[in-house]
Amino acid sequence: MDKIAVLIPCYNEEKTIEKVVRDSKAALPEATIYVYDNNSTDRTVELAKAAGAVIKYEYMQGKGNVIRRMFREIDAEAYIMVDGDDTYPMEYAAEMVDKVLNHNADMVVGDRLSSTYFTENKRPFHNFGNSLVRGSINSLFKCDIKDIMTGFRAFSYQFVKTFPVMSKGFEIETEMTIHAVSNNMQVENVIVEYRDRPAGSESKLNTYSDGMKVIFTIIRLYREYKPFGFFGLLALLLVAIACGFFIPVFIEYWETGLVKRFPTLIVCGFVGLAAVQSFFAGMILQNIARRDRKDFELDLIRLSGSDDVADAVLNKIGDRR
Repeated sequence: MDKIAVLIPCYNEEKTIEKVVRDSKAALPEATIYVYDNNSTDRTVELAKAAGAVIKYEYMQGKGNVIRRMFREIDAEAYIMVDGDDTYPMEYAAEMVDKVLNHNADMVVGDRLSSTYFTENKRPFHNFGNSLVRGSINSLFKCDIKDIMTGFRAFSYQFVKTFPVMSKGFEIETEMTIHAVSNNMQVENVIVEYRDRPAGSESKLNTYSDGMKVIFTIIRLYREYKPFGFFGLLALLLVAIACGFFIPVFIEYWETGLVKRFPTLIVCGFVGLAAVQSFFAGMILQNIARRDRKDFELDLIRLSGSDDVADAVLNKIGDRR
């Protein structure tokens, strides 16, 4: 097992990868630098190897796929993940690793949004998107994460080995954040400077399609981690629709004593039943989510080396059932 592993996902970053590797070695001399190539067609691999990185490959396209491969293959006490585009100064890496090794942090967020991001980034819609995603997640999950989409993070061994990677692309950062917050893992923040890509280096992020994937990921994860909140909101919406259709029918009945729009009344009944079903589905799924959370805590105990304790707890639970 490595003491510190620097993980660099890469796709066609020949303009910057050599500098990122050298900066990583200078900032963390004791670390092993891993560059995971994702089907690059330029000199990314050649330059990274020349700079002293260990080269590994992921042939399924997409940043989420690369991170899945990284987390499966690399064992370390602390991990630093950084993009290969040289937008994050590596001098902050030592502070981030220290929070993992000495302050029990499970994930450390390299916070760009509190420093230079909005002045350095030249894509206004990206600025708006980052603010929207941050506000949405902090509101839905009752947290205060400063930067959701940053590609500069540190992780503990426990986080890496219990994080189920489901996303294939750039929505992976959103998934990491929600996983940490929902499972009550310790998240720390380090303000880092951000610099825009150098001339000739192009972002692989598609503003609109990847932005929509991030939004749908937030909705999906809210449904999975907070099912009662999700289905409760759906139930309220259905009740509002049912009431909206029912009120005119009721007023007409009050005034005339007749129900002339039976189809509308029937629709109201079915929509109301759907609201009730949604409410109880949320309650059931919330109990399942709570049980999954307990299983997750037992997984953390196992990873911490307390297998006997975890097995004893599991046996006790089994006896009660």
